Amino acid sequence: MLRDRYEIDKVFDEIAAKVSEMDPVLAQIDKLLDDETLYQMIHHDLAQRHEKTTQMGRPSTPVEVVLRMLAVKHLYNWSYAESEGQVRDSLVLRQFCRVYFETVPDDTTLLRWANQIRPETLVQFNQRLSQLAYQLKVTRGRKLRTDGTVVETNIAYPSDSKLLADGVRVLSRTLKRIQQVVDETGEMAFRWFRDRTRSARHQARQIQRAARQRSQNAKEEMRTAYQRLVDVAKASLRQGQTVLAQLPDAAAVSSFKAQLATLLPHVEQVIDQTMRRVFGGESVPAPEKLVSLFEPHTDIICRKKPGKETEFGHKVWLDEVEGGIITRWQTLRGNPPDADQWQPALDHHIQLFGRPPTQASGDRALYSPANEAYARERGVAHPILPKPGRKSPQRRLYEAQPWFKRGRRYHAGIEGRISVTKRKHGLDRCLYHGETGFERWLGWGVIANNLTKIGMKVATRDA
Repeated sequence: MLRDRYEIDKVFDEIAAKVSEMDPVLAQIDKLLDDETLYQMIHHDLAQRHEKTTQMGRPSTPVEVVLRMLAVKHLYNWSYAESEGQVRDSLVLRQFCRVYFETVPDDTTLLRWANQIRPETLVQFNQRLSQLAYQLKVTRGRKLRTDGTVVETNIAYPSDSKLLADGVRVLSRTLKRIQQVVDETGEMAFRWFRDRTRSARHQARQIQRAARQRSQNAKEEMRTAYQRLVDVAKASLRQGQTVLAQLPDAAAVSSFKAQLATLLPHVEQVIDQTMRRVFGGESVPAPEKLVSLFEPHTDIICRKKPGKETEFGHKVWLDEVEGGIITRWQTLRGNPPDADQWQPALDHHIQLFGRPPTQASGDRALYSPANEAYARERGVAHPILPKPGRKSPQRRLYEAQPWFKRGRRYHAGIEGRISVTKRKHGLDRCLYHGETGFERWLGWGVIANNLTKIGMKVATRDA
């Protein structure tokens, strides 16, 4: 049965107050999370875990504890296990998370509850935080700056040989588990459930060894090893297809059928792109490539950044207002033009604050006469969009105005905001799985940033 809260433990509060004092910023975040609207958003999602979660079963971890432990996890960029340990060992964090003298929830318990929270809920949660920031005068919504970055997915650097070897390994592992369930032995078991992982790994190592050499013999060896690896992958693919076709419609194997149905097309795609690149000499377009069997939604982003020309993840767009509050994030598919994000940023800002910003800024990639005109139509007094390339004398005079220069200097700060969220709150690399997990990771990272900025501003002002 879903519980709301533990009863307030006054004895614990007195002990915690005498032993250690809560950090002023954390104390302000503590007050923020007392907001009933924020609480009800999380409560609604957790109540959907099972049909009668709110009515039957053992008393659950309270919603308030789940909310606050997830906030702590992302505030300090801890893992679930680290969060459990830190809260268990700290009187201050026990008080903040409303655990008191109760048992701190296990990391796996927290993980299961965290997976119940929808990305849409985190968007609404952040909008409510932005409203609270406005009420607390942390921001007035007068300045908007917007920019994009890349958040990587948690994958190794992709290569065709590694992807093929991974495909064979995961297929063989899944087939072994199915064999244990169906209890198949004999000649048929050898044909259907043969483990080809060792062969695939051997050929992948041969490819890696040959790739480090530049001789013609090494190139021929690498091509031969690729052909053998592709043959091994095709054999494992045929095994998986045969087993999938023969499996009965039984509950015991339903999860395995779902795994095979998802995995087999991905392995087939990896084989196809390897054949096209290695043996056909074709440059496979990025949208047609698969770079991970475990995070197949990953995009290939080429931004030509020094030291990291190609990134693997998703392009993410962020809108920030003064006070360091990120009001919106948007995950983009592929690598679309930056200029397309200007109008949605203005529209969202007006919807959130009820009026346009006095100043809105973007970098050169967002410039276009249409975007400047749209900003003025929507009531933006100072749109700051520097024009790339050659400028006319009139344009140079326009961009030399003091308000434009001040806006350019202000806009540079969004790079710092992106850097902080990546280093402090983990937005450099998503550690959650799947597309939904990616959105959830982004949401909590932005929320952690906003909680910190509101807490710092109010704590400094009240000091």
